[in-house]
Amino acid sequence: MEYEDKAGRPSKPPSPKQNVRKNLDFEPLSTTALILEDRPANLPAKPAEEAQKHRQQYEEMVVQAKKRELKEAQRRRRQLEERCRLEESIGNAVLTWNNEILPNWETMWCSRKVRDLWWQGIPPSVRGKVWSLAIGNELNITHELFDICLARAKERWRSFSTGGSEVENEDAGFSAADREASLELIKLDISRTFPNLCIFQQGGPYHDMLHSILGAYTCYRPDVGYVQGMSFIAAVLILNLDTADAFIAFSNLLNKPCQMAFFRVDHGLMLTYFAAFEVFFEENLPKLFAHFKKNNLTPDIYLIDWIFTLYSKSLPLDLACRIWDVFCRDGEGFLFRTALGILKLFEDILTKMDFIHIAQFLTRLPDDLPAEEVFASIATIQMQSRNRKWAQVLTALQKDSRDTEKGSPSLRH
Repeated sequence: MEYEDKAGRPSKPPSPKQNVRKNLDFEPLSTTALILEDRPANLPAKPAEEAQKHRQQYEEMVVQAKKRELKEAQRRRRQLEERCRLEESIGNAVLTWNNEILPNWETMWCSRKVRDLWWQGIPPSVRGKVWSLAIGNELNITHELFDICLARAKERWRSFSTGGSEVENEDAGFSAADREASLELIKLDISRTFPNLCIFQQGGPYHDMLHSILGAYTCYRPDVGYVQGMSFIAAVLILNLDTADAFIAFSNLLNKPCQMAFFRVDHGLMLTYFAAFEVFFEENLPKLFAHFKKNNLTPDIYLIDWIFTLYSKSLPLDLACRIWDVFCRDGEGFLFRTALGILKLFEDILTKMDFIHIAQFLTRLPDDLPAEEVFASIATIQMQSRNRKWAQVLTALQKDSRDTEKGSPSLRH
């Protein structure tokens, strides 16, 4: 018998009890089928009633498993159908943008049809072109100017790396220490730009492009230099435009009044923007506004990061791009409307939090924010106060210097 076991031949035919599964009209699943097994030989056999009960339990398990499988199959089918609908919708939108809107941009961009399409999100394949047209080029920057600025940036990098002390005439008002600090900050910030994508870090496919744009900008605007947060804006543009066009859009975008106020850290103007924001905050979300006031939670605590990076650091990238879509259409007012939409979306949660937890929550928003829910919330925000729109409220506040003193204490120093 020992020899037969080692040779792989059975010493005796299998017991009829071992064939119990073969006689079933269904296939046992996983370890749940163990309830059908007979008890070991050293234990009393199962009573007939218990065996029947176990058989019924197993059949119920099989039925439930099949239901779960059916439900999962239906869920996957719905996802596939939704993906197909989305792809078809995007395909139709691309045709509309390429064949109807872009060739007739000047006459069509402000039409109701285009504005509705814009709100739904610009297809990725035409997004860069639309952004470039919407942002414009008031600064009249050319590809040649970008090449000149980039060449100066590279020369400066070489100068610092070799310990040179040459100072260009146009930078005479800025110390070498300031310029070197700006270049070092660029290097540090690039490593922290969309780290999960792993495309902007050293050795990544877009590292040199991002480094070039930021370096060229410090030569183009030495009075502004590099400010933390710029890397995220440049990175989003690089994902949608080639290097030179991304630089043109980047420079014009940062030249807008709101962006220039924040990146030049114009405290007085920043406070005016915060004051204007609070006007619409109180109008749209009075309960939450009162709760924030009670907890001394000022707008600068959460708005600065959102505005500095145009939400690209705070929100999922695809959602941030949709925010950019409408921002390019509506201007700076939409940035603050978006902020109110986010606050409204989480109003019930925020009203139950104290200062610390609110600040922590708003500076690190959930990673899985559904775009449709965010835009549905934004759509309910009315940017009109006493028949005055955002620009009118902001202008009125700018004319009244006393109103700027009502902003965030932390920004007065």
